[in-house]
Amino acid sequence: MPQKITLVYAEPTPRPVFLEIMRAQPEFSLRRCGPDTRPEEVGALFAGAHAYQTGSLRDELPRHLWADAALLRAAPDLLAVSSHGAGYDTVDVAAMTEAGVIVMNQKGGNAEGVAEHAVGMMLALLKRIPEAQAAMRAGTMRVREAVMGRELADRTVGIIGLGLIGTRIAEICRLAFRCRILAADPYLDAATIAARGAEKVELATLLAESDVVSINCPLNDETRGMIDAQALARMRQGAILVNTARQFIHDERAVLAALESGHLAGAGLDCWDREPQPPLDNPLLHHPAVLASPHTAGVTEESRRRIATWGAEQLIGLFVKGERPPRLVNPAAWPAFARRFSAMFGRDVEARLAAE
Repeated sequence: MPQKITLVYAEPTPRPVFLEIMRAQPEFSLRRCGPDTRPEEVGALFAGAHAYQTGSLRDELPRHLWADAALLRAAPDLLAVSSHGAGYDTVDVAAMTEAGVIVMNQKGGNAEGVAEHAVGMMLALLKRIPEAQAAMRAGTMRVREAVMGRELADRTVGIIGLGLIGTRIAEICRLAFRCRILAADPYLDAATIAARGAEKVELATLLAESDVVSINCPLNDETRGMIDAQALARMRQGAILVNTARQFIHDERAVLAALESGHLAGAGLDCWDREPQPPLDNPLLHHPAVLASPHTAGVTEESRRRIATWGAEQLIGLFVKGERPPRLVNPAAWPAFARRFSAMFGRDVEARLAAE
């Protein structure tokens, strides 16, 4: 049985509290990696590693530090990969599952922050605040009606993906603004969606009937490029689009064209093809009807501390207490993981769970 559980963690971590908690655990030995880690260092860094706390965004982690088949070859003892956030874009879940490596995320840790950000974007765009601010700064503000806005109250809000974040957006819009909520989510039935305060509809219906469309689904093969020129054409004239989920779900060129034609009245974009800084010549950055943020919807003091704490707690619960993680991404890997864990540490995780 190894004396220490070797954990490799990627910087930047969400908050210092993650390292504070982990360094206080005598069972763990910590190794650091980050943007300055060279490819030739990966083998020594991950040799004997049992756990990997990795970054969740592709643009913030070097390709050679992604949790994929190549990394597994350098880390034959790896048992668990944990993401810094709700997303796990840098993790090849299929490869991990095949190898008996479980994947954990911190789903829900940033739900409040992202939901508030999305609703804030809706309000700012409907009120045309970015346009009014730009006019004032340019010294061209003369007639207030030139930037006349609209109210969110009593409008129809369509939410693509009614998970924890989408549900919170629905709650805010419904209770605070009396909005009708439509939801397109192929993984939830009508009863579940109704319990979360929305009406289940197909995506085409949602696009056609919503005054505001909020994207809150994960990026996968089904959603990549989902909001393209055809989808945008189905939206109501003068509708607002908000994306606080992931890049590549909306087509940037198609969104720009819809804004330029006047079909879309505004776009709140927290997700970009290149993050956190899109190219300065990206015309969306300079469009008066675009409200831009650098994928910071979930980057709040509260969300970051919550995510950091949850990440540490899941690792401790798994390796020290033998607990099944509450935010397990690939449950199919659990039986193989349990066998490998028992062989390495001499403890039967499943037996512990049964006893509890």
